[in-house]
Amino acid sequence: MKNLVILGSTGSIGANAVAAAANLGKGWRVLGLSANSSVDALLAQAKRARPAYLSVFDHAAWKELKARAPRGARVLPPGVEGLAEMASLKEADIVLNSVTGAVGFTPLLAAIRASKHVALANKEPMVMAGELLMQEAERWQAKVLPVDSEPSAIFQCLAGVKPGAYDAAVRRIFLTASGGPFYSYKGSLSKVTPAQALKHPRWSMGPKITVDSSTLMNKGLEAIEIKNLFSVQLRKIQVLIHPQSAVHSGVEFSDGSVLAQMSNPDMRLPIQYALTWPDRAPSLAEPLDFYKLARLDFAKPDFRRFPCLELAYEAAGKGGIYPAVLNAANEVAVERFIAGRLRFTDIPVVVEKTMSACRGGGGRLTLAAAVEADGWAREKASAVAGEKRLK
Repeated sequence: MKNLVILGSTGSIGANAVAAAANLGKGWRVLGLSANSSVDALLAQAKRARPAYLSVFDHAAWKELKARAPRGARVLPPGVEGLAEMASLKEADIVLNSVTGAVGFTPLLAAIRASKHVALANKEPMVMAGELLMQEAERWQAKVLPVDSEPSAIFQCLAGVKPGAYDAAVRRIFLTASGGPFYSYKGSLSKVTPAQALKHPRWSMGPKITVDSSTLMNKGLEAIEIKNLFSVQLRKIQVLIHPQSAVHSGVEFSDGSVLAQMSNPDMRLPIQYALTWPDRAPSLAEPLDFYKLARLDFAKPDFRRFPCLELAYEAAGKGGIYPAVLNAANEVAVERFIAGRLRFTDIPVVVEKTMSACRGGGGRLTLAAAVEADGWAREKASAVAGEKRLK
């Protein structure tokens, strides 16, 4: 019996993970479910999956959950404390972390230090201090497997290469991007509305990652995540715009051979693979039809029009706390854009100004310093965003 904990179960990744566990059938049990504040959706999932543990992050929602929780289910504390406890449950075999943003840092570290098999859809902690987190994983004999389609594709392409030999074996990593809704957009990006940015042409995702996809920041964050997950040099990671979203990424090896992972754009496939690895099982994803696909297009990203991508590479190049600062500033800017308090084109401005205000942040990184930098950058980015407010 595999006992599965899902952090962020009511989001798109979490809901698909619940479906994947049901699809895998006998031998799989949903042990725990957590959500941000969606008590109704969480209880609907609990009715089907019957987990032993439940939690919500929001304190007000937690009181409601406490009053309505099904008999036999233990309600863990709200906030980060409950997430960390859920992530380190003794009975848990696999922890799927699909919470949004830097809030996933503490539960990821808790799961690693509890020696869990972690299916990671929350890239922000890997951006903040991924190299250190992977060292912790090695120390505690935890396994961290990527869930997002592109890092998962790279992980699958690297099968057969010893983890410590990735950088030596790899000449280039091709990190694909759909381009989001605006890559071919002819209008002024300064006029883009949150409603437009939240309409992704290929994927159904949460609001934050959808906006990140539209600014190409998501590819920058993934490049940092991939650098840290696989210990490869950043210069080897090449972003390719690929609107069909059929090639989910690829690897060119030192001998010139290229392997790419392809499938329909369906998150249920990489989610399930992160759960069942090293085995594979029939999934709910539709098979890829090459006759309907017909063509594959690739293009270079436009760094000038989408400066968030260049900012991410800049932060990774500087190292130290800069990736944590980049991530925190972006979270603040995206939240304000979605709320209608910033223009789309102000997102990279807030990030750049916050990074520029960071002095001497390229030194030796610690886990504590990454968390401290996250807090500082949020305050600074909020101040910068206040100055930029729809001017």
